[in-house]
Amino acid sequence: MAKKKTEVHIKKTSPESVLKDYSKLMRKADYEKYLPKNKETIIKINLSWSLFFPSCSTPPWQLDGVVKTMLEDKYSVIPAENKTVVTKVMKGAVQNAWIPVLEKHGLELLELPKVKWKVYKPRSNMIAIPEIFPKGLRIPEIFKGKNVVHVPTMKTHGHTTITGAVKNAFGGLITERRHHSHKLIHEVLVDLLQIQKEIHPGIFCVMDATVCGDGRGPRTMQPKIKNLILASHDSVAIDAIAAKMMGFDPMKIGFIKISHDMGLGCGDPDQIDVVGEDISKTNFRFSTGKSPVIFWDQMLRKGKLKFLEPLLFHTPLFKLPVFASGFYHDSLWYPLKGRSIVKKFMKTGWGKLFLEYQKT
Repeated sequence: MAKKKTEVHIKKTSPESVLKDYSKLMRKADYEKYLPKNKETIIKINLSWSLFFPSCSTPPWQLDGVVKTMLEDKYSVIPAENKTVVTKVMKGAVQNAWIPVLEKHGLELLELPKVKWKVYKPRSNMIAIPEIFPKGLRIPEIFKGKNVVHVPTMKTHGHTTITGAVKNAFGGLITERRHHSHKLIHEVLVDLLQIQKEIHPGIFCVMDATVCGDGRGPRTMQPKIKNLILASHDSVAIDAIAAKMMGFDPMKIGFIKISHDMGLGCGDPDQIDVVGEDISKTNFRFSTGKSPVIFWDQMLRKGKLKFLEPLLFHTPLFKLPVFASGFYHDSLWYPLKGRSIVKKFMKTGWGKLFLEYQKT
């Protein structure tokens, strides 16, 4: 008997039907099969920017649709997100209209910087984490023994070509100083996938492609409306299909290829069964660019200027690149370019829906 292919479910949607469509998608993908109901479930939200920018972070309708479905199906859920050196959890929750969604469902956002973090000793062989974190990797103690549902958006990323379900764990399992991982980012993501399989009884992924990000991701992108949502129990497979839809060869993307070769998921689109929409001829023709912040980060960590890395990233001088990143994104690019993109977006159906969430 031939081995059943890994499934990735894809569904068209609209601002009018998106909540019902998320429920239909998740149930069609048989998500309850992969998430034991006797375990609490972490909903790992994706915050790439404290400010709102379309396609950048988990949109409110995605969070609403996933939470609504799981509560209807009698799950106990814990929405959670972490900070970085340049993002703040609650500011992001307000700006991205998550708070009205959580209040609607009687939930509170778990701020991961406020929980107990403890060194975790993986049972699997790690590729890069011992080098990046020689004193051991600390993870949130609350994650152990709980299911996790990842809710990323479909977008490009200057460090990893694309970002999705696999990289969403990066924001949950490493402290705000996870920027040190950029030097070996693909290998670190694979290590984190192995750790996820050790600590979570169940893993499921729901990706929003209603508004996708093209270009210099994960922030300074061009939003592209695609009106699609995806779901799968396989983090690697959903990212592989997303990459293919965006116009990339998944097996040429480091973390997808390594994960596939190690048997941690399926990264070969030919071995994945896409259920729902026909994407055989889909090619968004996205391209990945690098913002000045990512360009210089890579130059200083593994490029010609890497000799400066110990000085700039491991001493108090680190405040300089943190300031530079915040200034460029929040004080330069957003006012000069981003705000006009947001203003234009707000006139679309998805923009109007976002405004409705903000009002509630």
